Amino acid sequence: MPPRWLLRPLRTSVGLRCRVLLLGSLVLFLAGLAGFLSSHARAQEDGIPRVVVVELSTSIDSVSARFLERAIALATNEGAALIVIELDTPGGSLDSTRAIVSEILGSDVPVSVYVTPQGAQAASAGTFISIASSFLAMAPSTNIGAASVVTGGGEDLPETLGKKVTEDTTAFIRSIAEQRGRPVEPLEATVLEAEAYSAEEAVELGIADFVAADRSVLLRELDGKTLESGSGEVTVTTVGAPIHEVGMNGFERFLSFIANPNVAFLLLSLGGLAILIELYNPGLWFPGIFGVTALIIGWAGIGFLPFSWAGVALIALALILFLGEALAPGFGLFGTAGTVSLILGGLFVVGFFGAPGLPGSSVSVNRWVLIGAGTFVGLFVLWLGWEARRSHTAKVYTSPTERLALIGTTAQVTDQLSPEGEVRLADETWSARLINGRFAEIGETVRVVDMRDVRLIVEPYTEAPASGEGSDDPAASDS
Repeated sequence: MPPRWLLRPLRTSVGLRCRVLLLGSLVLFLAGLAGFLSSHARAQEDGIPRVVVVELSTSIDSVSARFLERAIALATNEGAALIVIELDTPGGSLDSTRAIVSEILGSDVPVSVYVTPQGAQAASAGTFISIASSFLAMAPSTNIGAASVVTGGGEDLPETLGKKVTEDTTAFIRSIAEQRGRPVEPLEATVLEAEAYSAEEAVELGIADFVAADRSVLLRELDGKTLESGSGEVTVTTVGAPIHEVGMNGFERFLSFIANPNVAFLLLSLGGLAILIELYNPGLWFPGIFGVTALIIGWAGIGFLPFSWAGVALIALALILFLGEALAPGFGLFGTAGTVSLILGGLFVVGFFGAPGLPGSSVSVNRWVLIGAGTFVGLFVLWLGWEARRSHTAKVYTSPTERLALIGTTAQVTDQLSPEGEVRLADETWSARLINGRFAEIGETVRVVDMRDVRLIVEPYTEAPASGEGSDDPAASDS
């Protein structure tokens, strides 16, 4: 054991470092708390509530609806004066659009939509979101409209279903227009006739309220105006108000990424292949871990999409068939069927049987992604099958020393030899082939006359075997 005089400086040094670390952590915590309190105090001293600016420049889906719900709740908790949604969207899911419109109409903080930057659009689903706001502004060279209902893949709906969904959507846009005091007929035309309007045309028709070159112009225009909110009319002060910009956090960006149909499908395909590799080569660990992770994330991404249970079932069947190929390698039947099932699942899982939506980015797996993934999976499964068959027919090296040591020894039959089966030799189980006899029952004794690859060539055991019978030329006896 080291002397105490040697450990004392070590203990002193460690203790000093711990105290310094704890003190530093406390200082950092107090500094952060002071900064938060001071900023909060400044906001209170100003006496001017914030303007919360939310950037929404993606397709409308369940992730963007979740994000906007969080932003409105944040603005409400902060006691914000106004929420400005800077919008640029090609469209998206009808269900998510309804959720967003409901959040805007029910918000206790007035909501203004600003279609920006120049060249942006509030198309399709963006039309409903824009007119649901208390004040709609548009940047020059922007447009709004074209809100006809289509399938998830972007195609026209069947006649009967199309009429039902169109009437329902027309009533939806009409109810929003009536609540916000906007013209009904031009907005109905965006659904019934796919009409679209420029910023100037929208202002002339009364759909939009103002054309603003930038955000500062919009805030000056809004200062002192009385806007509607979910709890009544509110007069807003925007000039000099602090701006709080809210964007998607890291988790929401990740959800938006995996909710892409192509990404979700590729994750499921790669995850299934990785699991197959792990089953073919147990103990590699990385393919298994990656495969399970990819499958979990892929299924999570599918959950954010308007998926079809038929497509989900086909993809699940493909994974089961890949498992069957791993357990019975070499035939290729399970692997081929799994590949076909995977491609059909990718075709049907989103968009094919999906709920009607508003034009935007297509909610379906790209055909080139399907072709590429199917080709890769098919070639990979064929390669695995070829490798498995080759391994079954490959010659195995037999040590001459081991062969000579085994010839002449006796073994007990554990699985009937007729003429092939298994024997027990020196506490080991061997594959065996019987010569000089039609079969040998379990428990009988046989003599080893040769060894080929890893299989024993045996004959019925007798106390005095005839000279030259089987042992001199086992190959000839086996023929």
